[in-house]
Amino acid sequence: MSAQPKFKRFTISDRIEHWAEMAAFFTLGLTGLVQRYAEWPISLKIMETLGGIENVRLVHHTAAIVLMFAVIYHLGAAGYKYYVKRNQIKMLPNLRDVTNAWGWIVFNLGRRDKPPQEDRFTFGEKFEYWAFVWGTMIMGLTGFALWNPIATSNRLPGEVIPAAKIAHSLEAVLAVLAIIIWHFYNVHIKMLNKSMFNGKMSEEEMLHEHPMELADIKAGVAAPPPDPEGEKKRLRIFIPAYLIVASMMVVGVYFFVTGEDTALATVPPASDVEVFVPLTPTPFPTPAPSPTPKPIQSITWDGGVGELMETKCGTCHNDSAMLGGLDLTSYSAALTGGNSGPGFVPGDADNSLIIIRQEAGNHPGQLSAEEIELLREWIDSGAPEN
Repeated sequence: MSAQPKFKRFTISDRIEHWAEMAAFFTLGLTGLVQRYAEWPISLKIMETLGGIENVRLVHHTAAIVLMFAVIYHLGAAGYKYYVKRNQIKMLPNLRDVTNAWGWIVFNLGRRDKPPQEDRFTFGEKFEYWAFVWGTMIMGLTGFALWNPIATSNRLPGEVIPAAKIAHSLEAVLAVLAIIIWHFYNVHIKMLNKSMFNGKMSEEEMLHEHPMELADIKAGVAAPPPDPEGEKKRLRIFIPAYLIVASMMVVGVYFFVTGEDTALATVPPASDVEVFVPLTPTPFPTPAPSPTPKPIQSITWDGGVGELMETKCGTCHNDSAMLGGLDLTSYSAALTGGNSGPGFVPGDADNSLIIIRQEAGNHPGQLSAEEIELLREWIDSGAPEN
């Protein structure tokens, strides 16, 4: 029995691009969701395996850079196919996709004998592609705001930062669920589609998934006739145009990554200097001393812990400044935390970010050893509010 003929679906370039984007997407999803659900035991285990929250953020940012460069490459590959090679743009949605979507619903409900006929890309594949485009735009814009909060808040209202955090994390959940529920079922469960591994599909697979394209291939009308001279002319226009656009986008990526230092990095490290203090009368008026927290009455937030946080940390971490996305002036805001996760984990001082930051030393709002020990005792006791 002769083997079935194979029909080319994807080039090596298509497949490399797909796997690069898949690796970046998987890494972004994993490292992003463990930050959103930082209190889950599996999230804590993953963060511990990766070496802590800072390493998780570093991996997350690296995967974002890989995805941005994959997008730049994709634009060039698409431009080459559709402008230079004059391939038909089959990924654009049209009215037939709407009727096919309805046809599949009717077919799956058992009210129709045959499924609708699909072309090179099914309505589901188009939906996934444009959802990926839309999602990448949303994640890019909100990711910039979270990566560069100071630069963003200098140009836009401060409320943009928490709004971007919510949109970024919820879009990530939506994207991951879409891949797990929709993509994995259609590509790996309903029928194991190996075209992203070998670039080809058998005639039986084409007849089942893309019968209209198969008919065009057999009729000899699937691809435009070769035009060597026209391709050379268009290529001479395309290469410099794409290089200019790609260069501008690479500069944009560079600005995205280096647009600002983090709030922690902008504070110079403390250093010991020799100071000469002459014994002269203090000029009038005497400068007001720095505020000191009142003695703690009970180890609760309302009993004095909250005032300690507001006095020592509230200058940088309040509902207006929100450095690092963190507000320590109220119990609920401190528990919610900032860009790096919850400010404290009730009952677990060792894994509470506020303890980790303070015990590292040299913090702008550095607590004394006694205050850190008091804060540790409060967290280990369950971090009661009152």
